[in-house]
Amino acid sequence: MSTTVIEGGYIATVDAAGTEHRTGHVVIEDGRIAAVGQGPAPAALREDATIVDASGCLVTPGLVNTHNHLYQWLTRGYAQDAILFDWLTTLYPLWARIDADLTREGAAGGMAVLARSGCTTVGDHHYVFPQGSGDIVGGLVEAAAEIGVRLHATRGSMDLGASQGGLPPDFAVETTDAALRASHDAVERWHDASADSAVRIAIAPCSPFSVTADLLREAAVLARSLDVRLHTHASETAEEDAYCAEHFGMSPTAYLESLGWLGDDVWMAHAVRLDAPAIARYAATGTGVAHCPSSNARLAAGIAPVRAMLDAGVPVGLGVDGAASNESGQLGVEIREAVLMGRLRTGADSLSVRDGLRMATAGGARVLGRQDEIGSLEVGKLADIAVWWTGGVEHAGILDPVAALGLGALPPLRRLLVGGRTVVEDDTVVTADEQRLAERVAVASRTLAERA
Repeated sequence: MSTTVIEGGYIATVDAAGTEHRTGHVVIEDGRIAAVGQGPAPAALREDATIVDASGCLVTPGLVNTHNHLYQWLTRGYAQDAILFDWLTTLYPLWARIDADLTREGAAGGMAVLARSGCTTVGDHHYVFPQGSGDIVGGLVEAAAEIGVRLHATRGSMDLGASQGGLPPDFAVETTDAALRASHDAVERWHDASADSAVRIAIAPCSPFSVTADLLREAAVLARSLDVRLHTHASETAEEDAYCAEHFGMSPTAYLESLGWLGDDVWMAHAVRLDAPAIARYAATGTGVAHCPSSNARLAAGIAPVRAMLDAGVPVGLGVDGAASNESGQLGVEIREAVLMGRLRTGADSLSVRDGLRMATAGGARVLGRQDEIGSLEVGKLADIAVWWTGGVEHAGILDPVAALGLGALPPLRRLLVGGRTVVEDDTVVTADEQRLAERVAVASRTLAERA
């Protein structure tokens, strides 16, 4: 049995009671948390253990990213001043040239940056599958294994091209049957439902304006027959509201619910435009939300009603969204963005730094259906842990270490562990060569641009 002891740091467990230890310890045995508490670890647990000195550090659960588009790591900086629909139509022709190899390279770069920002679980939504592009989901799985993070990949799809009234060009979509077959195959090949799983797959038609009602309806039936989760974009912009009103005669929430798309096995990206009745439906059905504050700002979509969702009991996690609409790609930054933007919407006392941390950890775990395994520092849970250095010039002397993460500059990582394995040490990814990753991403980005 291998044992690691993290001690001397400020421990924010993010358990149900919000337990914190000003100077505490976390003990890891064979990839799981064996003890958490105040002061040094008991002597019996320290024998033959690897000791991580967390003095001057904040120790939290690893962060959980509930929404991303990792392939977009190769298309940062485009359409910088566009709203969502204009941004999409600019980038669809580029994305439609993606393949499995390019996706793997972009995903590896994006996951390395996510890890360096405290993220241990990555939720990705890939929905562009050009003909002959290879095993794109497999490319994502390879990239996650290389970096060493947990992956919640979704097999997305689009079957509603421009000629049928959808937003994407016809050359960027699949047939309904092909999308359903490929979704089934991705789950059968890659999904691991075990408690310590490194890879899980969900089914994720892209959005109401790029997918037919048939695909949404049948995807929900398929996912439930396979016992996997469902994901899509919903209520992101005013333009989406107008599209749904024009084409379906109802709101995005009512439309999705009519097709079987509300439930505790479903999570939606963005939810910026939810009104009180929609929030009530999400809460009543247990439908989760991936809140993406930086991307929502980048595309001028608005500020999601996070306080109202939390008060109603809606599961809310944080997401980076695609790097083409959030060039930072850092999940840790989204804690601060969520807190500040929430306050802009509903007041200075409406979202605390601990609310932000909870959304990024336990909230995200609940959204992904893994609240029993990750998201808090509790005995028996997987040892996905971030150790943030708060003793440097940016944060030394700060009254509250959690405020360093929720209001200050993103602290560097002293250590990031996934299942007890070190992925980041002293703010550097140790599972891959960062310089080589940068070179691979640069080559892949040029290759994709040249194809278009």
